[in-house]
Amino acid sequence: MRYLTARKRAEGMGASGTGTEHFWYMKVSGVGLALIVPVFLVAFGRALGGDRAEVLDRLSHPFIAILTALVLFVGLRHFAAGAQTMIEDYSHGGTRRALIILVTILSYGTMATGLFAIAKIAL
Repeated sequence: MRYLTARKRAEGMGASGTGTEHFWYMKVSGVGLALIVPVFLVAFGRALGGDRAEVLDRLSHPFIAILTALVLFVGLRHFAAGAQTMIEDYSHGGTRRALIILVTILSYGTMATGLFAIAKIAL
């Protein structure tokens, strides 16, 4: 028979059982976004002001396409996790479930639309 104290069973789990994992995911994705968003803004900013053909040519470059896809994917996953945390903190019951489902649909729907547009431009 193993004897575990209440502290040992709860260590690293948080209230929902995934608190530590969520905390580290938010920290790592936040740092990743802090590194790639400025590069994305510079790359995307250089494409602004051109005509349609110049902008499409610039965005079809593999580095820009991959960078844009990364920003979309990581940014929207980070948004969904943060919004879910906020919803869990400030709403209750059926409203909480509905809002979490809505945010998840919004996040993944936007992500799919953006990735489809990038693929269409880049390929």
